[in-house]
Parts: sequence; structure tokens; C-alpha cells
Amino acid sequence: MAMGRPRAFDMDQALERALQVFWRKGYEAASLADLTEAMGINPPSLYAAFGNKEGLFRKAVDRYVTERGKFWGESLSEPTARASVERLMRRSADFLTESCNPGGCLLVQGALSCSDEAAPLKRELANRRATGEAMLRERFERAKSDGDLPATMDSADLARYVMTVMEGMAIQAASGTTREALHRVVDATLRSFPT
Repeated sequence: MAMGRPRAFDMDQALERALQVFWRKGYEAASLADLTEAMGINPPSLYAAFGNKEGLFRKAVDRYVTERGKFWGESLSEPTARASVERLMRRSADFLTESCNPGGCLLVQGALSCSDEAAPLKRELANRRATGEAMLRERFERAKSDGDLPATMDSADLARYVMTVMEGMAIQAASGTTREALHRVVDATLRSFPT
């Protein structure tokens, strides 16, 4: 049985470089030439490793969620709903404005830049954001059971509100809004948070 030639590139490193291109340019604006140049590979290697550009994008999104979203679990394990939201939003503000990354959020910017031709990817990014909203909703339901939030609070509405503010922060960060300004948005949000 013949063995294929081993890969001559580091998959994790190549995927991270592709992630940066998609994050900066969006799915459709990232050309195959942009991707292969950033990854340091040729098109046949990209196809052999990832199938196609869409497959590469999906792997990059998986990496983004896994690597960049670690603070979600930490935030949602805070002892109160308010502490969870504060940590989540402050960590988001910091993450969205890190100088080592493109500004904003791949899950938000990626969906905004998709045309109708990339509708399946746009839906996938929306589903990823909906997963975050569901996690918040579950956290708020737990807070209601613990007496930490009023029993009459609509957990779905509160989760949608927090996600809407965070997605707005992502858009602002992509436009160059500073970390300090985003922290003031967090302050304003926390002033209206139910207790």
C-alpha cells in the first residue's frame, strides 16, 4: 500500500494564518491567493488539507470559537448573573481591541460581509452567535432558580439584549473604537442590569 507524501507545513500555524486573513477581509474578499500566501502553501496543498475554501473557512471558525472563546465558560461560571455578564463583556471589550488581532469579531464581521452566494456560511455564523445567546439564557435561568434574578425576568430577552450590545461592541471595535470606550459601554449596560 502506497503512503501519501507527508505534509510539509504545520496545520495549526497555517490555519491560524488563514483565520487572520478571513477575520481581516471576510470570507468572500479573501482570495485563494491571499490565503495560500499567508499560509505559506500552494493551492493543491490547501485543497488536500481542507477540501476547498469553504472547508478552510469552517475550520478557521472552529479554531476561532475554540481558541478565542475560552473566556465564555469562565465568565458564565461566575457566582452571580451580573458578575457573569460583567466579566463576559469586559473580556469581550479587551479581546475585540487586542492589537495582535484584527478589530472586532469574526462571527459578526464575517456574517456582515457575506453575499447571498455565501448564505450557508452566513447562517452558520448566525448559529454560532445563537449558541452564545443560548448559553446566556441558560445562565439567566439558573440565576432565576437561585433567586439571583427576579422570577419574572424573561431570560431570553435579557440574553438577546446582552448579545445585541456585545455584537454592537464588535462592530464598534472593527471601526476603531478604543478599549476604554467599550468599557464605558459595559459600565452603561451594567447600570441597567436587573438585580
